[in-house]
This record gives sequence, structure tokens and C-alpha cells, in this order.
Amino acid sequence: MMGILFRYLAREIYAASALVLVAFLGLFAFFDFIAELEDVGKSGYQLLDAAVYVALTLPGRMYELFPIAVLIGTLYALATLARHSEITVMRASGMSNVMLMRTLGMIGSVLVVLTFLIGEYVAPPAESAAQQWKLTATQSTVSQQLRSGLWVKDGALVINVRTMLPDRTMRNARVYEFDADYALVSISEAKRGVHDGGNHWRLMDVSRTRFLGERTEVEQLPEISWRSELSPEVLSVLMVGPEHMPLAKLWTYIQHLRDNQQSADRFEIALWKKLIYPFAVLVMMALALPFGFIHDRMGGASARIFLGVMLGVGFHLLNGLFSNLGMINAWPPILAALTPSLIFLAAAAGMLHYVERR
Repeated sequence: MMGILFRYLAREIYAASALVLVAFLGLFAFFDFIAELEDVGKSGYQLLDAAVYVALTLPGRMYELFPIAVLIGTLYALATLARHSEITVMRASGMSNVMLMRTLGMIGSVLVVLTFLIGEYVAPPAESAAQQWKLTATQSTVSQQLRSGLWVKDGALVINVRTMLPDRTMRNARVYEFDADYALVSISEAKRGVHDGGNHWRLMDVSRTRFLGERTEVEQLPEISWRSELSPEVLSVLMVGPEHMPLAKLWTYIQHLRDNQQSADRFEIALWKKLIYPFAVLVMMALALPFGFIHDRMGGASARIFLGVMLGVGFHLLNGLFSNLGMINAWPPILAALTPSLIFLAAAAGMLHYVERR
């Protein structure tokens, strides 16, 4: 009997969630495509390029929208079952609230794994490909953090990259070398930098200025080798935000920042969010559960779906809010990433307790 009920509930929830997810993806794809039309016709950017770019960003959108789609899909499925008195029949057949919660947890576990797989193995490469596609189509360079380019500390060196091309090569790079007393030893200016696939960059057409006490020495070099752990994958943070990076790449960049005594709060929060966010699916299902015990006195399925949309939007906004608050107030990264889910889990527990008392 429990196996039959599990399969029935799973089919209803999966079908409703998939329908909601497809609808949301279509809606967001339409708005993203409209936004891209502003760039069509500029620097060779064509309508087809915009369509491909939007299509490549869809896995990232899917990852962001998955918990919201599960919330609305579960609300709709449970509201439909409640309207037909099927949940009442299930409870009368011996399915207790604890068993129902356990069943929803088992159904949600599959969605948790699916969310993690999309966020770790599908969305990051798709987002990177989308950025490379647009940059190549518009013949642009990677967006920089400052007008002077990207600044990175690597041990005793400080590197300034004015331009990072979509193929991960450098243009107009400067390497500042300091001694143990933080005195400037040399400045190397390279017109181009290429990674050799290991731990070395080949800097070409280099002009090196050495500071030797009261005099300077300038030399022209066709090529020099620069050993560094800064691989193109690490520097790809220029192209993809930390929220869309896989865990391994996030961890590598966090370690690099720590080794160079730099703040890694933003990336640590993103790392914890990547670990915690898939479990938001279970929180959303717990939030939807109390509505399965309420009949049409609240206005039917349409009112619950509207409430589900508002709750989902609230969860999305709260996630962004606590990420920013965590960086501003230097909160522990796990606290900034976990708090929104805990707030909604507490709300779900309170609603379930209220419904049970009634």
C-alpha cells in the first residue's frame, strides 16, 4: 500500500514541478531574449547569437528556479489531492503525518540530487560557454573588475592584466615583483601571455625594468616564463560569477586567496550556498505540506499557487539579501548561506503545527 501511495505522490509532484519549471524557463528565456535585443546589431552580434546565448544560460536558470518550481509544483499537487479528498483517504488508510512527511522527503531526495548535478556539472560549463559565445560574437574582451584591469596577488608578485580574451590568453599584462621588505624589485610588461597547460605562463614581447638601488636597468626580452598556480581556470572568475562556478574551482580560488592573505568571503559564501542550496528543495516541500491538509476554505488551488509564487520569490530575494549581509557584516559564510533555509523551515514547522492544532 505504501509503495503504491509513494509512486502516486511522486508521479503527481514530479509532473507538476516539471510543468512549472518549463513554464518558468520559457518566461525567463523570453525576457532574457528581449534584453539581448538591445545588443543585436552591435559589433557583429546577430539575432542567432542572442538566441544561442539565452539557450546556454538556461541550465543556470534551471538551477536557480528548481526549488521554486518544486514548491509550486508540490503545492499544486497537494491542493489537487486535497480538493479530491485523496489526502483524507490516505490518512484514513493509515498514512500518518510522519509517514507523509517521510514519503515527501524520499520524493524530494531525488530532486535534491538532480539539483546538485545541474548546479555542479551542467550549469557551470553552460554559463562559461554562454559568456565565451557572447564575447566572441561581439569581439569583446572579458569584463574587468577595475578600469585598469584585473589585479591578482601571487606570492611576492602582483599581476595586472589589462585584457583577458575569451580564449583565456592575456593581453598587456604587468608583473610587479617585490622583495621581503615589500620594496619594488622589477616591473615586467608583456604584450601577450599564454598558458602552457602546466604551472607556467609564457609572457611574450616583454619589457623588464629592474630597480637597482639608485639606478634602473631596462631590457627587452622576446619571451619569459612565469611560474604560477594561477591557471586560466582560476582566472575564469572573470567570466563566470562565483554563484555559477563548480565546487572544485571555487575551492581552488578560495585557497589561492587565502594563501595570499586576501579576503575570500564572497567565494566562501558561494561555496556554502552551492552545498546547501539543493537541500532547499526539501525545505520548499516542507513549506508546501501544510496546504495539503487545508481544503478549499482558502480559496482553492489558484490561491495556493499564487501564495507559492510569492513564497518562492521571497526565498530567492532572501537568499541574495543574506549573501550581501554576510559579506558586509563579515558573518561566518555558512551562517549567511544557511539562514534563509532555516527561516523558511521554521515557517513550515509553525504552519504545520497550526494546521495540526486546527
